[in-house]
Amino acid sequence: MRRSDPDGRPGTTPPVPGRPTSLFLLLGLPALLFALITWQVVSVGPLLDADAAVSRALVHPDRLSELLADLGNVPVAVPVLALALGYVTWRHRRIGTHHWWRPAVSAALLMALVPVLVVPLKLLTDRPGTPVVPPATGYYPSGHTATAAIAYGAATLLLLPWLTSAFARRALLTGCAALNLGVGFGLIRRGYHWPLDVLASWCLGTVLLVSLWLFLSRNTPAGTR
Repeated sequence: MRRSDPDGRPGTTPPVPGRPTSLFLLLGLPALLFALITWQVVSVGPLLDADAAVSRALVHPDRLSELLADLGNVPVAVPVLALALGYVTWRHRRIGTHHWWRPAVSAALLMALVPVLVVPLKLLTDRPGTPVVPPATGYYPSGHTATAAIAYGAATLLLLPWLTSAFARRALLTGCAALNLGVGFGLIRRGYHWPLDVLASWCLGTVLLVSLWLFLSRNTPAGTR
C-alpha cells in the first residue's frame, strides 16, 4: 500500500523504484561509451585496430551504400524534422496547449546543437578518413550520423504522442531505427566513415534524444501522452 502525500492523495515516496537505473542505462552507458571511443581515437589506442579491421571487411562502395549515406545529409534529414515540427505545432495549437511552441522549439534547438557539438570534436580529434576517401582529417564523430539520429529521432519523439494505436507507434519506431541503421551502414559500407565514427555519433545522439524525451514527457499534456 502506498503512503499518502501530505494533502491526503496517494503517492510514491521518492525516489521512484527503477528510475535511477533506467536513467543510467539510457544516459550513462552511451555517455561512457562515447568517452571511451573518443579517448581511443585521441590516443590512437588499440581499439582503432579493431575498427580498421571491421572497416576493411565492410567497405564496398556501391550505389546503394551511397544512397543510404545520403539519408544523413542535412537537405534530406532536416526537412523531415521540419515537417514534424509544423505538424505537432498545428496539433498543439488546435487543442489549445498552453505552451504550444515548446515541443517544436526544443527539438529545433536540439538539431541546432548538433554542429555545435560535432564540429569542435572533429577539430579536437583530427581523425583521418578511411583509405577509400581522399586524404583529410576531421572524420570523428560522424556528422551525417548525428544529423540523422537527431532529425529522425526528434521527429519520432514529437509524433509518438499523437499516434493512437500501438501498431502505428511500433511502425514509427521501427522506421526511425531502420533509417538510422541504414545511414550508419551506408556510411561505413561506402567508406565515408570508420565504424567507430558512426558508433560514437549514435551514442551522442542517444544522450541528446533521451534528454529531449525527458523534457517532452514533463511538458506534454496528459491527453496526448
